[in-house]
Amino acid sequence: MTLWTEIRRSVLTGQKSQRAICREYEIHWESLKKILTREEPLGYRQTKPRPRPKLIPFVSKIHEMLKFDRTSPPKQRHTAK
Repeated sequence: MTLWTEIRRSVLTGQKSQRAICREYEIHWESLKKILTREEPLGYRQTKPRPRPKLIPFVSKIHEMLKFDRTSPPKQRHTAK
């Protein structure tokens, strides 16, 4: 994030050219274009949920166990992380 703002500030204020920034930070010019068009990095966005074929048959039982654990004493709960 600090690199992102540093690059944007250098180019947008005219301190350094885009070519000099690409050379200095060893980034591609297309990456520099993305940096200059957005104020903050986008981050990862998942397009569709990951498939869970092996877990699907047990999801209902897992939810049932967790629901039952809410009423169980603390030492008898399923607490693995």
